[in-house]
Amino acid sequence: MLDSGDASEVAKRYSLGDGAVLTGPVARGEQGEVWRLSTSRGIWAVKESFEEQSEAEAKVAADFQDAARAVGVPSPRLVRAVNGDVVVNVRGAPLRVHGWVDLLEPDVGLDPVAVGELLASIRAAAEDSSVDPWYTDPVGIQRWNELVTALSVAGAPYAGTLADLREQLVDLETLLEPSDPVQICHRDLWADNLRATPNGGLCVIDWENSGPADQSQELALVLFEFGGRDVDRVRALYESYHLNGGPGRIDRRGHFSMVIAQLGHIAEMACQQWLEATTADEQERSVRRFAEFASLPMTTGLIDVVWPRWRRVADPPPIWRRPELRSQT
Repeated sequence: MLDSGDASEVAKRYSLGDGAVLTGPVARGEQGEVWRLSTSRGIWAVKESFEEQSEAEAKVAADFQDAARAVGVPSPRLVRAVNGDVVVNVRGAPLRVHGWVDLLEPDVGLDPVAVGELLASIRAAAEDSSVDPWYTDPVGIQRWNELVTALSVAGAPYAGTLADLREQLVDLETLLEPSDPVQICHRDLWADNLRATPNGGLCVIDWENSGPADQSQELALVLFEFGGRDVDRVRALYESYHLNGGPGRIDRRGHFSMVIAQLGHIAEMACQQWLEATTADEQERSVRRFAEFASLPMTTGLIDVVWPRWRRVADPPPIWRRPELRSQT
């Protein structure tokens, strides 16, 4: 793992200047933690990932981030190492470096018009590639049943909550559909990664999970996260997105596949974290993670609130008007 004594080595590998001081970690997520590096050239965010990623995968995400910044998407500047790589390994720790940006705490109540405008500006060319199962595949009734039983035996405090949600989760997974068309997307635009800055702007961080996905499904995730049950916020975000040229459209329940799949796998990971925990701190992290998932559970009823059932002239004809699909609405 990284420590403060690695400051000079990190600065050298990325050519960041002299007088390096590394402090932290100053932030931690489920996939890594962030350190603050000060050098003669400025302040940098050094992210240590908990899991390895190939340089080829990292380059796809990095190129997408660079392309987004080039068209004005507010995002930290990605710094490549001296040898041109995105990720370098320092004492076994895989690292990425970005320019430092001051951010406010996550807030799902951000201005929906500004969020819609920002999302519309994140575009990429079509990508002929398969989509990671994390964004498309169900957890499945067998796995949910296994987790309910195992958590009950292990005395997890939320075992009963999962049991109550099980039927709802299985019902949602019947709506899952493949991503089509597939393009490079951020794929992680939760409030943790789309934040306000102290100067009143917005900033998108954590691009390393970028990859092939359906832009309409990503739009649905953002509507769910920043709209919730507030129809006026959903409408404002959706219309701002379209007015600013956003290509995605929400015209059926299946467009919520990305958020359904991600939430299911996030809950599954929280449950597995409890079952594998060896310390009270690990158990507490599991409880917090599951509580966040359960605080606004996705349901078919909520989809019908979030799902915009209006259309603008510029929109394609709503698919739900087709007789063969009416039963799905």
